Amino acid sequence: MSSPTPSSSSSSSGSSSDGSDGAGTGTREEFERPSSSRQRSDDGVWPEPFIEALAYQVATDAARTHGRLAAGPAIAIVFQVCSTWAAISRSEHLWERLIREIWARDVLIHATWHDEYIFRHVTASNFQSGRAEYTLLHALNGDGGDAANVNNDRLICRCVALSEFHVACGFEDGAVRLFDLTTRVHVSTFHPLPRPRLGQRSQAVSGIILVDGTVVFASIIGDVHVAFVHGNGVRRVQFGDVVNDGALVSFSGCRRWWVGLFAGAQGRSIHVWDGQTENLVFDGRSLTDSDALQGWRALVQFESVGRVRVSSGLGAVLAHTSVRVMLFDLDRMEPILVERELRTRVTVESVDVAGVLFLVVDSRGVGRVRRVDSFERVSRFRVRGVDEGEEPLIACMNTGCVFVWAQSEIRVWSVDHGVRLYSLEERVDEATALAADERHLVACSSDGSIHLWDFGAF
Repeated sequence: MSSPTPSSSSSSSGSSSDGSDGAGTGTREEFERPSSSRQRSDDGVWPEPFIEALAYQVATDAARTHGRLAAGPAIAIVFQVCSTWAAISRSEHLWERLIREIWARDVLIHATWHDEYIFRHVTASNFQSGRAEYTLLHALNGDGGDAANVNNDRLICRCVALSEFHVACGFEDGAVRLFDLTTRVHVSTFHPLPRPRLGQRSQAVSGIILVDGTVVFASIIGDVHVAFVHGNGVRRVQFGDVVNDGALVSFSGCRRWWVGLFAGAQGRSIHVWDGQTENLVFDGRSLTDSDALQGWRALVQFESVGRVRVSSGLGAVLAHTSVRVMLFDLDRMEPILVERELRTRVTVESVDVAGVLFLVVDSRGVGRVRRVDSFERVSRFRVRGVDEGEEPLIACMNTGCVFVWAQSEIRVWSVDHGVRLYSLEERVDEATALAADERHLVACSSDGSIHLWDFGAF
């Protein structure tokens, strides 16, 4: 049962700019002079491929220099030069290239690539201003008759995965509950196949991959299961060996690779599976060797041991504990950055990756966005009221915004500049998981409720 209500959060800061009338007129005169010569000679006609290439260059330069939202106004000025140049705005080839370059999208959801670009631009703008539709979902809605048989402690959601049409939530009871993002209703519940338990949390979900209509989920004990959104049944593709591998404390991936972070066995921190063959292709490294005790404790109580995230565009894995970080190349199956000791402890629940960027917030409440490939800092911000880990904190990001839950509210910052944008109006008590993509934000509470914001609804 869901209750969608429109929600608009106020922004503490924001700016917008476009070309002035004088600048626009000057540009028009400068480029229109050849048009009179075209009446005298065809030699002055600029070929359409050249104009399209120019429009593409103007848009991508604006996006790189001033942010993705600057690309639209910049290319609009090009289309205003004359009717011949305006005709280029109908080129689907141009809009497809811009979608791929600026918004990193290769799937057409709307009728045309032009419509797709407009939707992405408007949605990103809504993220900046806090304009979203809010819906409250409940974990047991449509879940059959198991409500009476499930302990409330087992209904705590620990991980969330988003796709274009669904959101999947992984719970302490080992189940993954799937919701349709269009109808906001519960679609399916996937349960792990039975096996002997080793600790009361051994079946708790430690990570979910949701891609191409496939749900891949892992449990603390090391099992990996595969199910299909529109199919029946669950397959176990990996039978966990917790004695030799340790506990699977974090699991993530993409279409090509699945990656697990283990703790509890020496020299076996990183496991990589080929997502096509479902075979294990690598296990090794020592990132969590000193966290073995925490890994074993994770089987009986919740422990923030570490987190692993995949940058599919770079083919790289970012693995983080509170005191160490490692960057791993998935193509060569070797570390790009060998385990590095951190000077300040990191809040493990704040580690996230979006595109080529990653986010961490340290125990003092200082957040940083960096490039995955070079660790170059993109922006820095401060979470007020969080000091030396005394207050719980969870964070996530998409390519435009950083979201931080602390003190029952979700605060939002700009990825590019670290500017505080706003706080969402809806309060979230005792958040246990937080995730975002380029349209939705999801927060889960310890009472089993799931908070959903749709920034593409308007």
